[in-house]
Amino acid sequence: MTKPRIAIIGYGNMGREIERAALARGLTVQAILDVQPQRQDLERPEEALAGVDVCVEFTTPDAVLENVRMCASAGKNLVIGTTGWGDRLDEVRGIAEGADIGVIYGSNFSIGVHIFLKLVSRAGEILGLYPQYDAAVHETHHTGKKDAPSGTALSIAAELLRLIPSKVHIDTVSATGRVAADALIISSARVGSVPGTHTVTFDSAVDTIELIHTARGRQGFAEGALLAAEWIHHRKGFFTIQDMLHEIESV
Repeated sequence: MTKPRIAIIGYGNMGREIERAALARGLTVQAILDVQPQRQDLERPEEALAGVDVCVEFTTPDAVLENVRMCASAGKNLVIGTTGWGDRLDEVRGIAEGADIGVIYGSNFSIGVHIFLKLVSRAGEILGLYPQYDAAVHETHHTGKKDAPSGTALSIAAELLRLIPSKVHIDTVSATGRVAADALIISSARVGSVPGTHTVTFDSAVDTIELIHTARGRQGFAEGALLAAEWIHHRKGFFTIQDMLHEIESV
């Protein structure tokens, strides 16, 4: 199967990492589009994305919708790695389906993170049977990250909410006093250049159990996004990274 020629939309730290990983993977980077205050390429998407098979988008939440429109107008499939745009999900889906392109998105494209999510899910399933254990999620990222809490932390919390009967809602506000017993707390820290660390804590009066995923850099996110670009290359429809991983793991 031919490898897709890709466009990188957003040429910050993540975009540069994707470029490095693409070249190492033998993929052609056909175009690089950086985020500009006035995007002239939106007016001529066919020209900007000429020769491109799949776009890989890591920008900012407020740029996602325009980038999806641009790719849809040019008829290009798309990987969305940006987080923090969940409130526009239905609109993005509508644009993709209306243009009959393939789109895959996820809160995190690191394969290791998705293995971690499965471990968290299994732990939540077990510890949900033991009401003496409380649960909480903490995430730490670099100071340049635009959203808090991270999309991955929200995904973890949503899964734990499903599995732990005593937790009925998520509280993303830093705890400054007494915490409601039925709240699942997500706390966030932004410091330095930390690529990303997620910690899930299960605590009882007698012990503490912690699951931790620490990214050593952006390479894992880039490689996962490029795997998604190869997967979405000849597909049409609206998919999540979980759809891709389920297919891969079912083979």
